[in-house]
Amino acid sequence: MARWGLVVTSDRVKEHPEQDETTPMLRRLLGEHGHELVYTAIAGNDPVEILYHIAAALREGAEIVLVTGGTGPNPRDISADLVSRICDRVLPGVGEEFRRRSLEEGVANAVLSRALACSFRDRLLAVSPGSPGAARLMAELLLEVGDHAIHQLRGHRHEHHKHYTHNHGRTCRH
Repeated sequence: MARWGLVVTSDRVKEHPEQDETTPMLRRLLGEHGHELVYTAIAGNDPVEILYHIAAALREGAEIVLVTGGTGPNPRDISADLVSRICDRVLPGVGEEFRRRSLEEGVANAVLSRALACSFRDRLLAVSPGSPGAARLMAELLLEVGDHAIHQLRGHRHEHHKHYTHNHGRTCRH
């Protein structure tokens, strides 16, 4: 079970922290799955502030850091750009699957999202759109693949032929 960090990026939420719906939702979701939220922060759309909080989450021992907000085409949407610059490797399937699931839920604007996940040393960084629903969707996806990703990032061998039950209800052999 992983230790998580959360950086909510939003000028509006930074000015009015009582409007933060993402942090309590994610704390509940992670707790339900036996994961721990070890670091939370609200940052404005400021590159220094966002990078500071990502680094702080990593220092606190977060194995997965989710940054919410900053994935759209607006010039102030900088989180995806910042995270992609510090990545060791982008894991494109995560962003692709996030957009696919969003479209499946009827969110047409998902095609504009630059949601992503990547490795940073032996940690996993991800960026989702800022809405609580988008953050939940990304967190659910990371709950499915995050532990395995961390295991692999630490250089462990693949453990083949295990059976997993995924959220689609089918048991798969990997």
